[in-house]
Amino acid sequence: MKIVVIGGGIGGLSAALHLLHAGFDVHVYEQAPRITEIGAGIQMSPNASRLLIRLGLKKALDAAGVRPLAVHQRRWDNGRTLQRAPLGSEIETTFGAPYYHLHRADLANLLAAALPAERLHVGHKLADLEQNGDRVTARFDNGATVETDLLVGADGIHSRVRHVLFGPEKPRFTGCVAWRGLVPAERVAKLGIEVASNNWMGPDGHVVHYWVSAGRLMNVVCVAEHGDWTSDGWTDKGNVADALARYEGWHPMVRSLISAFPETYIWALHDRLPLPQWTAGRVTLLGDACHPMLPFMAQGAAQSIEDGAALASLLSAMPDDVPAALRRYEEIRKPRATRLQEASANNRTRFHLQDGPDQQKRDEALANSGDRSIANIGWLYAHDAADVG
Repeated sequence: MKIVVIGGGIGGLSAALHLLHAGFDVHVYEQAPRITEIGAGIQMSPNASRLLIRLGLKKALDAAGVRPLAVHQRRWDNGRTLQRAPLGSEIETTFGAPYYHLHRADLANLLAAALPAERLHVGHKLADLEQNGDRVTARFDNGATVETDLLVGADGIHSRVRHVLFGPEKPRFTGCVAWRGLVPAERVAKLGIEVASNNWMGPDGHVVHYWVSAGRLMNVVCVAEHGDWTSDGWTDKGNVADALARYEGWHPMVRSLISAFPETYIWALHDRLPLPQWTAGRVTLLGDACHPMLPFMAQGAAQSIEDGAALASLLSAMPDDVPAALRRYEEIRKPRATRLQEASANNRTRFHLQDGPDQQKRDEALANSGDRSIANIGWLYAHDAADVG
């Protein structure tokens, strides 16, 4: 079976590797001139890392990533601990795979390096596609045409594949804006920041930071409500002074991290309503193309990796009926992706509460049960997307 994947991001590359390991003839077509990811961090929980480890990528993940000891949820002004939950050896022992923090570019590069070069085609921007019986034809802006048995749209929140299948639909601006920065370790060495994920929660905003690139860089993301920036591009330069002004009065560590930014990028957070349908005939969607989610569960990339593993398993089990396999893929994956879209949206509210009764109830719940405790996170981390039983 020949399979074409449109999009050479983390979701598309990992899906291609899963399909290749399952024995399919898979090729990836990416519109950019080279595989690249904008500088930012990514959290890789066991539900995703176990899938990549099965592809033989553990050595590369260990070399590029950082294994955090814990997730530390803190109060915005005085740094008081609201919840501290394990992420290190206890998580790996319980769920059978590590938790990693990675630079997005490091992850994209190691995935691309694992895919045979002749199966990766850059400089191919999808223009149109057509289904005719048991064949799908993809046409690209550069004049190239390719025929395939199955096409997977892994081309992000602005997916051209989704547009062709289901028509135009603009992403929704959530009202949140974010500044992000990568801080060299030497700039913040005096702060003595532990190897953990830190989430500072405050009125109308939160700040997340953690080590990436084998500890050489600190990834910092500052999210705020009521932003007037509406571009969702990842390459728009921001102003460090603007970010500092927005976090006036926050804990000195938060402000020190922002002050240490060599540069900052600003983007507006967008999402979409859950799609009623992911699949049409021999074409399906994957990752942000069908279930974009806010980054407040740290599961966007992880869910795209799960999608690829599930798709490979189902096509292996049902190779003689591709449309049925794709329908089953949608049936299995959609409820979980929708649950995480909703959980991510709910965390936006929880993270940004004004000080008062609702915030006090949240803090009490975090202290007593903890949303990131092993007992409460097991449904997410224990899941094996390749087991489509």
